[in-house]
Amino acid sequence: MSTPSSGIRDGMQIDWDVPVAMDDGVVLRADVFRPLGNGQFPALLTYGPYAKGLAFQEGYPSAWQRMAEQHPDVTAGSTNQYQNWEVVDPEKWVPHGYACVRVDSRGCGRSPGYVQHFAPRETRDFELCIEWAATQAWSSGKVGLNGVSYFGINQWQVASRQPPHLAAICVWEGAADWYRDMTHHGGILSTFWANWYDMQVKTVQHGLGTRGPRSAVTAHLVCGPPTLDEATLARNRCEFGEEIRNQPLDGDYYRERSPDWSKVDVPMLTAANWGGQGLHLRGNFEGYVRAVSSQKWLEAHGLEHWTEFYTDYGCLLYTSPSPRD
Repeated sequence: MSTPSSGIRDGMQIDWDVPVAMDDGVVLRADVFRPLGNGQFPALLTYGPYAKGLAFQEGYPSAWQRMAEQHPDVTAGSTNQYQNWEVVDPEKWVPHGYACVRVDSRGCGRSPGYVQHFAPRETRDFELCIEWAATQAWSSGKVGLNGVSYFGINQWQVASRQPPHLAAICVWEGAADWYRDMTHHGGILSTFWANWYDMQVKTVQHGLGTRGPRSAVTAHLVCGPPTLDEATLARNRCEFGEEIRNQPLDGDYYRERSPDWSKVDVPMLTAANWGGQGLHLRGNFEGYVRAVSSQKWLEAHGLEHWTEFYTDYGCLLYTSPSPRD
């Protein structure tokens, strides 16, 4: 892996591919967007599998075009060069005194390792990333989490671990119960995750190298420098659809991928989508009811499941709760 690079662009200090060491020796990679100068800032952190170097516009062009055309407030006030799928636009948050941290999850994008979604190892990685961000020289020591879907779901799990520096969470159209919300609605197997895995994760798995996309912003290979053969790539990931199919009944597999609600006590906003019955509705209500947080808010909206997050409405909504406070 190349040495991290840094620079000033569009009024931000940007550090690319910063190494974040895990307790088993794997080194994940993060991009950090922060205000200029030597101050200390609260961090907004995301950890997920969609490749931090893949632009929203390139990875999901039809979704981006529809949103940009119908909601011009999304693109206003930004060059939109740093837009990523389902995470904040740093050009809208850094000017308000936040550091935006994007971590490629284990085995995805620029981060090496074995891909196994929502497993305890991933939750541990997420916890370590939070504590890493809190102890950087540029950090105020407060870390908030936000993001859509995957970036919301895994917030519940990591909040259960109660990282000391976790200040607030914003679960935007996530889910809560790995069995009931995500894989077996009414006990019936959902094949969504198998299809999702093929289309949105395998396409950005670490090790695709020159067979994967290249970032228009950094010119880095989005999926890391190594170019591995298909057999090696397969060994570096779980068979996600089969893993779920082989667990037809609720049990330990699902419990270790679901939150312990008695330990989810940080300030939180949970935002549901009325049109997301299959994945992004029930879990947000359940999380709101079950979390023991003394400060918690629930919101529900419509439109495509990602759109409102990027609109002025969404940005204003998830400024509370805020890790600055």
